[in-house]
Amino acid sequence: MYREQIDAYIDAHKEQLIDDVMKLVRIDSQRTQEEPGKPYGEGPAEVLEAAKELMDSYGFAVRNYENRVVTGDFNEKEKQLDILAHLDVVPVTKDWTVTEPFKPVIRDGKIYGRGTADDKGPAMAALYAMKAIKDLGIELDYNVRLILGSDEECGSSDLVYYYGIEKEAPMSFTPDADYPVINIEKGHFSKKFHAAFEDCEALPKIVKIQGGDKVNVVPANAKAVILGLEEQAALDAAKKAENETKVKFTVTKNQEEIVITAKGVAGHASTPEVGNSALTALLQLLAGLEAAPSQGFDRIRALAELFPHNDYYGKGMGVDMEDEISGKLTMNLGVFQYSPTSLSGQFDSRVPICGTEENVTRVGKKNMEEAGLTMEEGPMTPPHHVPGDSVFVQTLLESYETYTGIKGKPLAIGGGTYVHGLERGVAFGCMVPEVDNHMHGDNEFMDIDMLVTSTKIFADVIVKLCKK
Repeated sequence: MYREQIDAYIDAHKEQLIDDVMKLVRIDSQRTQEEPGKPYGEGPAEVLEAAKELMDSYGFAVRNYENRVVTGDFNEKEKQLDILAHLDVVPVTKDWTVTEPFKPVIRDGKIYGRGTADDKGPAMAALYAMKAIKDLGIELDYNVRLILGSDEECGSSDLVYYYGIEKEAPMSFTPDADYPVINIEKGHFSKKFHAAFEDCEALPKIVKIQGGDKVNVVPANAKAVILGLEEQAALDAAKKAENETKVKFTVTKNQEEIVITAKGVAGHASTPEVGNSALTALLQLLAGLEAAPSQGFDRIRALAELFPHNDYYGKGMGVDMEDEISGKLTMNLGVFQYSPTSLSGQFDSRVPICGTEENVTRVGKKNMEEAGLTMEEGPMTPPHHVPGDSVFVQTLLESYETYTGIKGKPLAIGGGTYVHGLERGVAFGCMVPEVDNHMHGDNEFMDIDMLVTSTKIFADVIVKLCKK
């Protein structure tokens, strides 16, 4: 009944929608040093104020939560739906070629600029969905609230603050991910570990290992320095490991030291099978050397067993598991350093719904202790799940299918979204997995047709969920 009216309204206001997206993109809202009254710095506070002015001008009741979050309410009735988006952005480089990051342009049906896809464009799509319903005079029996945060990229302390004051709505979604709908986000088991031991003078011995820069990235580079090893032995070991792992090894001699470098393929920790870890390949090589016995070398061999090369699923750690709806646990050794007297590192594991403190955290801790390694204390971030057969999720899928003509089904991911901490929150739009919007990269863009379609989808969802 209302769909044709809403669709015609959104089509008629397409240029205004684009203008408002570009208005927000022009604001550099990277987090900076805290200032009085501006917990995330000048840019995030400025973009929140700009969004507040827009929501106020479009007739919504607005509130600013200490320059962390701003909200816009459709009406004063009982709240049924929260839509969460964020207006802060990730850092930029000077390598953009289409435009400068904060000077948005339109080319080939796309808006280019930092934040167009993540998450200023989707935020404005949600706002214009509410605006269409309000301007058309469509009465809602429940309230929908748009929540715009400003610290998603640096840990979501904005939502911690907000939900310390406000209650979660019966239903929540964030348009900060992919269609059709993400209703499962795996748990996060990421821990640092360390060990200390006595130096050993006997040769050959490993004096240094360095691999990885970020725990959530499969290491593409790693290096080891070995003292007292014959060059030919190193070359033979490198050739053998290269054949076994498909990682490229280079051996160089520097006076009395042998330096072995490994070149693999980077990947995200949530999908480690896409990469090829230089670090675990190097550990495999080193564990097979005829090095002098020592406490340090024992730890290296133990690590090679805990994190075997191409063990993407935590079998070496003893935590491999899988369930039907969220898939397999994944494991990535992301960062590692070694010296003659100590080692330290950090791994990143994404845990399916069947994972618990008992069968993941405690098992991992026990097996690391048996290997002579100390794992940091603390629980894992538990998996997040909203049932796929719920009225909420099925309504989202129905609206998605209506406007795209594509049959949708709920998705499980290894990463986390803006609603991971909400009991009843899912991720819904605005991107599709097959299109690379260059989120977090150079030349980020938002497809205008997808922006308009998403606005219509969101409006359809709001009416269905908030009107009896």
